[in-house]
Amino acid sequence: MKGPYTCPSHMSTTNNTPASVLDWRQGTLHSVSSALTLQGDHAPSSVHQSVTDGRHGILHSVSSTLTLQGDRALNSVHQILEQCHSQKPHDSELLAATNGRDILIVDWDGPNDPQNPKNWSYKRKWAATLIISAFSFISPVSSSMVAPAINQVASAFGINNDVVLALTTSIFVLAFAMGPLFLGPLSEIYGRSRVLQLSNLWYLAWNIGCGFAQSESQLLAFRFLAGIGGSAVLSVKLTFVELKVFDMNSPLRIGGGFVGDCWVPEERGQPIAIVALAPLLGPVVGPITNAWIAELSTWRWVFWSTSIVDVVIHIVGFFILQETYEPVLLERKAERIRRSMDAENTPQRAVCTVFSQDRSWQTIMAKSLSRPVALFAHEPIVQLLGIYMAYLYGLLYLFLTTIPSIFQGVYQQSTGIAGLHYIALGIGLVGACQLNAKTTNMVYIYLKSRNGGVGKPEFRLPAMVPGSLLLPIGCLIVGWTSGAHTHWIAPDIGMVLVGAGTILSFQCIQTYLLECFQLHAASAIAAVAFLRSLAGFGFPLFAPAMYDALGFGKGDTILAVAAIVLGCPAPWIFWYYGERIRNSSRHAL
Repeated sequence: MKGPYTCPSHMSTTNNTPASVLDWRQGTLHSVSSALTLQGDHAPSSVHQSVTDGRHGILHSVSSTLTLQGDRALNSVHQILEQCHSQKPHDSELLAATNGRDILIVDWDGPNDPQNPKNWSYKRKWAATLIISAFSFISPVSSSMVAPAINQVASAFGINNDVVLALTTSIFVLAFAMGPLFLGPLSEIYGRSRVLQLSNLWYLAWNIGCGFAQSESQLLAFRFLAGIGGSAVLSVKLTFVELKVFDMNSPLRIGGGFVGDCWVPEERGQPIAIVALAPLLGPVVGPITNAWIAELSTWRWVFWSTSIVDVVIHIVGFFILQETYEPVLLERKAERIRRSMDAENTPQRAVCTVFSQDRSWQTIMAKSLSRPVALFAHEPIVQLLGIYMAYLYGLLYLFLTTIPSIFQGVYQQSTGIAGLHYIALGIGLVGACQLNAKTTNMVYIYLKSRNGGVGKPEFRLPAMVPGSLLLPIGCLIVGWTSGAHTHWIAPDIGMVLVGAGTILSFQCIQTYLLECFQLHAASAIAAVAFLRSLAGFGFPLFAPAMYDALGFGKGDTILAVAAIVLGCPAPWIFWYYGERIRNSSRHAL
């Protein structure tokens, strides 16, 4: 696969010379003061001026004056937006004449360019949205689907170690921490669709292989490799909240997944709700369906049945899913222009996109790996909320792996019936998620109006207060009712509260991080995502030993106390001191 074309490098510093800018996306004229002074022995091989409006990023039709100091002189630079009605093959290039050498800057052909995914038909947008939701659903299904069949796996391979048994489930989540480290940058270089579909084939191959595993070592290895492929959807899908911000130092749009690429902000509500719901349903639906499959056949069909569904999704995606990532689409357009110039034997000119400067794989990979580490090392907001989010995610997977031991062990239910209790956890997750999605903006608008019309990131935190209380209450109910052998509905009620508390706090933290670190939100989310995946991997490993030693009542009490210590102070700390912490931050707004 061919990487992105790299335009000639240049250095620049801005000064003050008037320039007028026409933003064709909004139809308004802006006045900008901008000039460029370059120092050095050589003139730059490419120059273009970028102006941001704080919402859409690049503005166009820029006229400016540029002065060079050095051995070569450049008198003027003109950037011209060619009309799409021209007979020339290069419809929307910004032309810069630099001392006898031209550079073509490629962008969309105006606001109504049909190649821009935001101008696709509704039918085409919804097709892409639904197939992405399917990919977002099937990978989390695999993360927990083996939990109900864990006793069959133990019998097949003679596994007596509870930690190894828990590892067969959680090792898939460990891959969720590793995969996005390189799949995310690859999706920026080669495109979301290509990386997602190739990664899904990788997942499919190893998931099928899990069904043919002949030893516990093979099963663990195949599960991890399948998880690497399944993590691709985490690298390219949207985050929960789409912010209308563009980072001029990175080609990443904040929350820039398929939905953000296709839908304008006014249309994103329902698509976001659907895509956000899919990964929440996955870990719940997987154990429910596969518990019955394991009971009626064997544990191997748990993997094969999921693979059959994934094959259907992949085939549909192969024909429906198209690339939506703007830098990759514009790079393909630039490549077509380069080939047409070669075919016509026209004078050679550098052809770049508005994203070319930042799209070398070295730059993308370096930023993807280094910036999340820097944010976690230096930002108290990321540290505290990242640790709590990791605890939430770890606790979620602990309960996903513990439900069979409660209802098959304590209540002596069959594998299929025990799997139905995952519905309680799903009710809490989905119900609270949808309720919070409908109320969070109303709460934010109300608090903003009371603050003189000025919004703050802290206005996204109120729902975290009930969330931080519901979680420990749910843990206590599950632990003590199951330990006392009360009616099975009692621990199910606790499961509902655990799911609701988890997702309320989870969404508040994610939204707060996005609004605090707007220009670096992708890196902030990457930092906490890596940490939470490690917790999702580790928590199920110590759960068997804890419950064996303490029982469900005392064990879940410890989890509840830890949830109170980590979670309950957080919304109050950031409500009263969040602005002061942000003001002293190097990255937060």
